Amino acid sequence: MDQLVAMRVFERVASEGGFAAAARAMDISPPVVTRLVAELESHLGTRLFQRTTRRVSLTDAGAAYLGRVRQILQDVYEADALASANTSALSGRLSLHTLPVLASYVVSPMLTSFRHLYPDIFVEIDVGAYRDLPIEDFDITLLGTDASFNADIVARKIIESEVILVASPAYVERRGAPQTPDDLKHHDCLQLRASDGSLRAWRLSCPEGPDQRIDTHVTPGIVANHTDTLLRAVLDGAGITSVAVDIVASYLASGVLVRVLNPWTTGRLAMYAALPSRKFIPQRSRVFLDYLVEHTRKQYDEAMKACGVC
Repeated sequence: MDQLVAMRVFERVASEGGFAAAARAMDISPPVVTRLVAELESHLGTRLFQRTTRRVSLTDAGAAYLGRVRQILQDVYEADALASANTSALSGRLSLHTLPVLASYVVSPMLTSFRHLYPDIFVEIDVGAYRDLPIEDFDITLLGTDASFNADIVARKIIESEVILVASPAYVERRGAPQTPDDLKHHDCLQLRASDGSLRAWRLSCPEGPDQRIDTHVTPGIVANHTDTLLRAVLDGAGITSVAVDIVASYLASGVLVRVLNPWTTGRLAMYAALPSRKFIPQRSRVFLDYLVEHTRKQYDEAMKACGVC
């Protein structure tokens, strides 16, 4: 027996003045109503109703029990409403975990405009790189991975982005722009060290004409395991690096960085938002994700136009 359901049925029988009326009001069959009340009486060890062919009335025990049941059901209703309000409200705390590069170049630039639209949502951001993803600990966990990512988690794709080669206009003016992949060997290149400590060749692909893939080994002048460090150096004119368009979208759109060796790319990456549950997603999480998608894709489109790609 589901005691809470039985209590609701008991309360409705008392309110409607009969079993058949309660069954109609609750859209369940009269035998089910009769059975649930009988099971509740058996559980309590006392009769709750006096039944005659003409009417149903509460016993003294039933009348005393009804008062407490109504208070309990009201408490349950208020608890349900409170939990639902927390899920549907555009307010409260939104906890977000993200990688450092995504925090700097994707999340931070959108926070002012997001908070302007939703001032009652308190955004708490945890920045770091964990070996084991702390998905259950946060409302949203942002991931950067390759485009073929397929893991057994609840995740929404935010954007898929080309990885391209970029430099500052000052560097291009000083050293010229590479015209072929082989030209990169004669340029100042900045490379990101992989998590396993290795330096990998840039696998260049050309989407125009026959499918071409060329592994280009460069001798980097600067190596770092931190994307932001490399980008700061590139912005200062240190050379050429490989980076996802969505990370440098604002720089490309403003002309602070330029794409080199267009239309060659060095891969595709995707950004995902992992969620602790598919069913119970707070409304504040939904509006944040919708805004993140809109903002990121708009920046991406503007960057691609700046690169001369429609």
